[in-house]
Amino acid sequence: MKDRISILGAGESGVGAALLAKAKGFDVFVSDCGQIKENYKQKLISEEIPFEENIHTPELIFQAKEIVISPGIPDKADIVKAAKKNKINIVSEIEFAGRYTKAKKICITGTNGKTTTTLLTHHLLKKAGINAALAGNVGNSFAEMVLEDKYDVYVLELSSFQLDRMYNFKADIAIITNITPDHLDRYDYKVENYVRAKFRIIQNMDPNGVFIYNEDSPLLFDELINVDIDARELPFSIEECTRVAAWGNEKMFYINPRFDYTSDQNNTNDIITINHSKSTLKGKHNLYNAMAASLAAACMGATKEQIEAGLRDFVNAPHRMEIVAQINGVTYINDSKATNVDSAYYALEAVHKPIIWIVGGVDKGNDYAQLMELVKKRVKAIVCLGKDNATVVNAFRGAVKNIYETHDMATCVQQCNEIAQDGDVVLLSPCCASFDLFKNYEDRGEQFKKYVKLNCNPGN
Repeated sequence: MKDRISILGAGESGVGAALLAKAKGFDVFVSDCGQIKENYKQKLISEEIPFEENIHTPELIFQAKEIVISPGIPDKADIVKAAKKNKINIVSEIEFAGRYTKAKKICITGTNGKTTTTLLTHHLLKKAGINAALAGNVGNSFAEMVLEDKYDVYVLELSSFQLDRMYNFKADIAIITNITPDHLDRYDYKVENYVRAKFRIIQNMDPNGVFIYNEDSPLLFDELINVDIDARELPFSIEECTRVAAWGNEKMFYINPRFDYTSDQNNTNDIITINHSKSTLKGKHNLYNAMAASLAAACMGATKEQIEAGLRDFVNAPHRMEIVAQINGVTYINDSKATNVDSAYYALEAVHKPIIWIVGGVDKGNDYAQLMELVKKRVKAIVCLGKDNATVVNAFRGAVKNIYETHDMATCVQQCNEIAQDGDVVLLSPCCASFDLFKNYEDRGEQFKKYVKLNCNPGN
């Protein structure tokens, strides 16, 4: 009799895990308490994998020896509590899929910048001719890719939710881009729990592994003294220092993939100078991302020329400082993925023209104080976008003279158009979650692009 694997959640990761489990000879059952999207349902049907939707049936789920759970399902969910009570092992799709590949794994996490760093790392590896795949939190199922397992390297973006349910998985190269408070509702409102979740990325690493991290991130740096690190450490910083493996500025940065954190005698001949002036990535936050990705690529054998070429033609993910249009001298930028204070800070810092800032949504307990000086210097007007804008209005009333309230994207863009002048930047960097008015941050960003093009086209 086959061992049963139950899958909770039938999205990208859940269906990918189901397909891999079926291929490896398990008896598979998939359960989703919501409606399963048609494309995922058809994959399950074609492989004759039994499933249920709009319900969890404990009697069917708990026949399993192991449950693979989607990252969006929290520990406080009743079905998870019941599974734990029944002493059933619960793992993430990444943990499960990692058992079935011997390919190298470059794993990237962080509060901000992880998607850009993941995409860029993959891009640089491809430039270097390395057979690399992109998976994880960027939207591609790692498990479904492992089904064929035709790659030499997997570049994986990992959220803290995925890391929470990873135990024996081992990264070959681990990157933490930064850590700032986020998702605290999933971590008992204790930032130290969230930090520990991020540091799970280095568990099981040995001296052959490489740990790349942002030394300028205070929460990250402070946690280093609390963890045992067996991997070789490659810290990066914007401050020039003999104690880091990468440093520099937006025009030029320097990386040393052979850096030895334990030595005072690192060979300067190992330092690679990277021309960053023609990179498509702008802003200090993207300098950090570029240094992290370049270090990882160099560790895998990418050359200076390949890294610089990759930086020149890299195309970032949608909804991350995405230039939507330039009309009548006004630039419209979609940074809908900026759902916390730190992300919004980097976006505001990267723009050096007068900003009309679209901000608002579901406030996650944001502390706007760290934005105040930057907002005073760079923001000429705030256009709030949310069901309830009171928190944003009260926070910035003394910092910005002109604050407008809107409750839908069409009105928001129209308001921006009325006040924008030649040389201004309209920046959607909401600093908040999207689900008061939108399905998700992608929906928010797509609506922004839609109404910019509809309302700002001079031909309309």
